[in-house]
Amino acid sequence: MGFIHRRTSKQTGKVKTLLGLALSHLAIARRPRLARKSISRGDVHQLLALGHVDRALHRAEHVIEEDNMLEAFNIIELYCNRLIEHTKQLDKPYECDDDIQEAASGIMFAAGWCGDLPELLFARTILANKFGGDFAMMAKEGNGSVDPVLVWKLSGNKRNMELKKKVVKEIANEYNIHVDFSELQEMVDHEQDGSNNVHHHELSHETIYQIDMDESSASDSGHSSLRNGNSCDISNSDGSNNGNTKQKVTPSVRTRR
Repeated sequence: MGFIHRRTSKQTGKVKTLLGLALSHLAIARRPRLARKSISRGDVHQLLALGHVDRALHRAEHVIEEDNMLEAFNIIELYCNRLIEHTKQLDKPYECDDDIQEAASGIMFAAGWCGDLPELLFARTILANKFGGDFAMMAKEGNGSVDPVLVWKLSGNKRNMELKKKVVKEIANEYNIHVDFSELQEMVDHEQDGSNNVHHHELSHETIYQIDMDESSASDSGHSSLRNGNSCDISNSDGSNNGNTKQKVTPSVRTRR
């Protein structure tokens, strides 16, 4: 029995060391993400200043991604400190209070999403041995004691249109730029009416975004692009077209200034 106790204490000490290393790497991992977030916010500002609301919405995804990871880092840092401070409780995992279980499950979930913090993978293995297979499985899936906020920050949908709009509006307000998302939707409605002769009174934000993504991938410059197949009608001076047929040109979705 004494041997088991010494072994468990050794594992607990190893977890403490691993979490300490993770804390050190957190400070390093934050720097490039803070830089990328700042650059992405600047890009959104410039695109809004040029009137490219659709492209600003796309760029907002990068702002959301970096911001979510930075906030996840804050939660992970809190959990690491909590477990380090109360490592003795890990020797009796089934007697741990809710805060310790939340921290342990949060670390186990985050380990699968944070390549910047490889120590968490080793810590997860030890914690899984301590808390058991069922606890570990639920934690890895983001269930059980895992904080839903952490789950969202690490695995949530970065392309959520309402969230992107919120970010764009915040940046626009910061620089006193007026943003009208209805103009973007009206342009899409107009194109749908012209190309399909079908009146779509309302399109979801997700549909608008998908159309913009299809168009954006067709051009490296991104400021104006046409769908594939935008050939013009070539006619001879006598009015004939040598068998060439007109091909429909569908304008890309862009916000006009």
